[in-house]
Amino acid sequence: MKLITTIIFSLLSNSLFLSAQHAELDPNTVLLEPIQMKNAGIKTTAPTVSTFQTTLFCIGRIQAIPGNRTVVSSRIAGRVISKPPVVGDQVEKGDTIIQVESRQPGSPPPVIPVKASASGTIFESHINLGEPVDPSEELMDIIDIRQVWAVANIPESRAASVKLGQKAIIKVVSLGNETFEGTLIRFGTQADAGTGTLKAIFLLDNPDRKLRPNMLTEFNIVTETREKVFTVPNSAVQGDRLNAHVFKVNFELTNKKSKAYIKVPVVLGEVNDRVTEIILQDKELNVVDEVVTSGAYFLSHTSSADKGSLKEALDAAHGHEHNEDGSEMTAADKAAAAKKKAIAANGGVAPGGAANPTFVTLLIAGNVILALLLIFTIFKKQDIG
Repeated sequence: MKLITTIIFSLLSNSLFLSAQHAELDPNTVLLEPIQMKNAGIKTTAPTVSTFQTTLFCIGRIQAIPGNRTVVSSRIAGRVISKPPVVGDQVEKGDTIIQVESRQPGSPPPVIPVKASASGTIFESHINLGEPVDPSEELMDIIDIRQVWAVANIPESRAASVKLGQKAIIKVVSLGNETFEGTLIRFGTQADAGTGTLKAIFLLDNPDRKLRPNMLTEFNIVTETREKVFTVPNSAVQGDRLNAHVFKVNFELTNKKSKAYIKVPVVLGEVNDRVTEIILQDKELNVVDEVVTSGAYFLSHTSSADKGSLKEALDAAHGHEHNEDGSEMTAADKAAAAKKKAIAANGGVAPGGAANPTFVTLLIAGNVILALLLIFTIFKKQDIG
C-alpha cells in the first residue's frame, strides 16, 4: 500500500513541478537545444566599455597620387627591338624597359636603352616589338602606388564636422571586409555643384599594392571620440529604435541539454559602423553578459512572446521548409511529417495500419496511472471500513 502511494505521489509531484517550471518561464525566454543553436547559427560575445567613435559615412574612390606618375619616352627616333613589359608589371628605377634601334646610319645601327626614371607599376603601354618610336611620343606610364589617395565625397552640409588630420576607417568594396586607416591631408579645390559634395583626400599606405586606382571605397570618418561608452555589436540589436532589444544568455536556465536566451529591451544611443551605444537602464546588461550577435533574428521570431517558432522563422527567411530543430527538411522528412499528420488526423492510427507506437505508449501509460489511482481508492476505502 505504501509503495503504491509513493509511486502515485512521485508521478503527481513531477507533473506539478514541470507545470510550474513551464508557467514560470519568462515569455521572452527561448530555450534551444545544441542542434537548434547550430542550425540557427547562434554566436555570442560580451558587451564592452571602450572608446566610442562618432563617424560620418560617405563613399568615394581610390586615386593615384598625381606626383607619382612618370611618363616613359625615347630620346631618339627609331624602332623597338626588344619585347616591352606589359601592363601590370613592376619596374624599378634604372631598369632597362626597351631597346630602341636608331634611325641613324650604321652597320649595325646604334641601339639606345630606354630606362625607367622611377619605380612603380606599368599602367599604360603604347608600344609593341618592332614598332617605330619618336621622342615626341609617350611610350608608357609608370605609377608608384605604394601610397595612394582615398578620395571621399562629403556632403556639403556635413563638411564642417570634418577637419584636416582626422582619421577614417576605409573599406574597399572589392577587397571584402578588409579595412584600412587613412589620414585626411587636404580638401578638393572646389565643391561639386551637381552632387553637392566636397572632396576630402586621405593618404593611405599601400605597400603590397592591393589598392588600385578607381576602386569603389566606403569611408567612416571619425569626427568625435568619447571614453567609457557601453556598446554591443550592431548585429546584436534587433527591432527599430522605438522597440529595440537584444538577446542575452540566461545562465540560470542553461544546462547541458539546452541553452536559454532572454529578450532584453534596450535604449539606443549613437551608432557607428561597428557598434551601437546602449544607454543602460536598471542594469539589465553588463560586461559579464553574453549577447547574441548571429542568429538573433531567429530568436526574435521564436520567443513565446512573439508566438513563433524556430521552424517558422527559418522557413520565412530561407524560403523552404525546416524541421522543428532548425535543420533543413529533406524529402524523407517531408514524407514522415505528412505521415505523422495523417496519423494524428486518424486518431493516432496510421491509415490502413496499426496504431502509432508513440500514441500506444502514451495510451498505455495513461491507463496504468488510472489503474493505480483506482487501486489506491479501493485500498483507501478498505482502510476506512
